[in-house]
Formats: sequence, structure tokens, C-alpha cells
Amino acid sequence: MKLTVTLTVNGRRVGAVCEPRRTLADFLRHDLGLTGVHVGCEQGGCGSCTVLLDGATARSCCLLAAQVDGATITTVEGMADRGALSPLQESFRRHHALQCGFCTPGMLATATELLRDNPHPTEGEIRAAIAGNLCRCTGYQHIVDAIKAASGPANPDPGSGPAD
Repeated sequence: MKLTVTLTVNGRRVGAVCEPRRTLADFLRHDLGLTGVHVGCEQGGCGSCTVLLDGATARSCCLLAAQVDGATITTVEGMADRGALSPLQESFRRHHALQCGFCTPGMLATATELLRDNPHPTEGEIRAAIAGNLCRCTGYQHIVDAIKAASGPANPDPGSGPAD
């Protein structure tokens, strides 16, 4: 048995036929070609598959595509604005908040939700928000610095060094 799943993904209404047991992560990656959704642990523990589902973070490896039929999804590919990096993405680039890039899409989704709900988080609030997203390369400090800098002037970047 197969079913049609229709979603609004990154502002576009899309649909595809899939098996009922297809995870949202696999649906996005394999059926829609959105390979920015990374799959690590396949149990929701690493955060690399995190997307925005109707505006809230969700682990796409733990959801079936059929469960979210009709929903609105934003992946890392949808965060850019007409090909230009979003301010948060630019801050990640500027603050060297990525190395291998595997955790980056999930970190960006998590940080997007955090900054939407708390525009000027403290360092502790940032660390708490990203605690469910594993990074094996950066040691997290650059990611925290990037999120802090993207939060704007009410939370100034305390001398993280040159931007370039």
C-alpha cells in the first residue's frame, strides 16, 4: 500500500507517493531531494534531522511522513532568502560555527525557534536550547557565539574575535 503525502515545504506545496512507514526525514531527503536534512542516530537523540514543523522544532527521523500530511515544514534549504544566507546562517558562517556541517541544519532550526521565542537569550539559555543537538567538531562555543551575535544588539557579542 502506498499513500500520497502533501506538505508545504520551504514555502512550496509539494506532494509525493510513499510507503506508510516512510519517515519524514527519508521523505524529505529521498522523495523531495532536500538533502540538508541529515540523518544520524535515527532515534531522535542527535538532533541532526531537526526541522521546523508548523514553526516548532521536530525530529524528522521520529515522525512518519503520513503523520504530518498537510503540515508546513521548513528545512535548512528554506532558511535562505532568495539565495542569500539568512542573518542566522550568516552569523554561523562569520563565527565559524560549523566545521563538518553535519549538525548545522538541526542547529539552525533549533536556533531559529529559540530566537523567535526569545529574541535575546542569555548564553545559558542558548546552551540549554541546543543541548539536544550533538556536534562532534566545534566544541559548541562558536555555535553559541553565532546565535548570541544573531540575537542582536540587546545581547552584544563579547569580543569573539575578527569576523573574517
